[in-house]
Amino acid sequence: MKIIIIGGGFGGVNLALGLAGNKSYEVTLVDRNNYNFFPPLIYQVATAFLEPTSISYPFRKLFYGKANLHFRLGTLKEVMAAENKIILEDGELSYDYLVFATGAETSYFGMENVRKNAIPMKTLNDAVEMRNTLLQQMEEAAIAPNDVKDKYLTIVIAGGGPTGVEVSGMFAEMKTIIYKEYPELAGLDTKIYLVDGGKALLKPMSDASQQYAYNTLTRLGVTVKLGVHVKDYTGDMVYLDNGEVIESKTLIWAAGVSAKKFEGIPDSCYSASKRMMVDEFNHVSGTANIYAIGDTCMQTTDKNYPGGHPQVAQVAIQQGKTLAKNFTLMAKGLTMQPFKYFDKGSMAIIGKTKAVADLPKPKIHFSGFVAWLMWLFIHLVSLIKHRNRAKTFYNWMVAYFTGDQSLRMIIRPSSTKTGN
Repeated sequence: MKIIIIGGGFGGVNLALGLAGNKSYEVTLVDRNNYNFFPPLIYQVATAFLEPTSISYPFRKLFYGKANLHFRLGTLKEVMAAENKIILEDGELSYDYLVFATGAETSYFGMENVRKNAIPMKTLNDAVEMRNTLLQQMEEAAIAPNDVKDKYLTIVIAGGGPTGVEVSGMFAEMKTIIYKEYPELAGLDTKIYLVDGGKALLKPMSDASQQYAYNTLTRLGVTVKLGVHVKDYTGDMVYLDNGEVIESKTLIWAAGVSAKKFEGIPDSCYSASKRMMVDEFNHVSGTANIYAIGDTCMQTTDKNYPGGHPQVAQVAIQQGKTLAKNFTLMAKGLTMQPFKYFDKGSMAIIGKTKAVADLPKPKIHFSGFVAWLMWLFIHLVSLIKHRNRAKTFYNWMVAYFTGDQSLRMIIRPSSTKTGN
């Protein structure tokens, strides 16, 4: 039996690895990138505290020695469900079971100028582009006339979730580094704005975590604006819906994500938020042999989450592992087990020795140094390979003891080949 998995994020990789060695299935994972990466740490790549290889790993190397696991580099164009095959940009593949693990993509809520000009924070490519852009802007600021330097040193982050909070804290603590490396900017003030439409930061977390994050960021010099949305960004001007305008060369977009529709999957299979509707076994409603896991699916059969599961990594990981077990049960003719999400808690890092963590059972809140240690440990063990853990730990220790990193290099591959 052939299983095709579209997407190599948390869900797709855990599903594939859960089926490794299973002689009943030949598994092919399809992804537009040839590597898996760890999204919770892309902001540290974007701010040059980690190198891209610290949080990524090639699929082919990951699948090496696992005879029934295969990788195909490609982008899905269309599903031909009646023929049990998919069309890629460079070929086609047939399947017995098709699994979507495509995650979510950045949503700009229909604001075209924001889409064109803001810096997204969703993929590893986004992180590298953001690093290059920010470093390039610092170089431009160093030689810019004094009356325009301010817009280079003003950063606006849209979105008060974990990514927005963590990026804001990182930038706030990098101020001293900027002034050391760019003496031309000494004496000027770096302004950081964090904008969110809600009433509090870190909306899914406890009141204590929300208040700690707000207070800590404020002490670090971040201006937090709640109950306010970005409505436009053009001409180096960030327009807020309260009438305020902030002049800035940098708008970092961490404000929302959306699932994606695919050609060949009927509209009736999707929820209003474009997530595929699935049953308790992650089978897509209205299809014969198509499944979906992670951010791209909407499962309302879990009694603890009647409105669907949160779009977080743990849901995708657990659904991937559960579906792998259910495919194994299916091959043996046994009854599949319904998925039930186990909430392991949530956490966010705000700065050096500053973090928050909420554990659901029993309800316990941690903040400060203890939460920071918990965050470091959880994120280290969550990386896919020992090599990634070792490299990331080394970089973190260098940053901790020196307050700095040496990874601030602008590397832009040429778009055209040139001769010697």
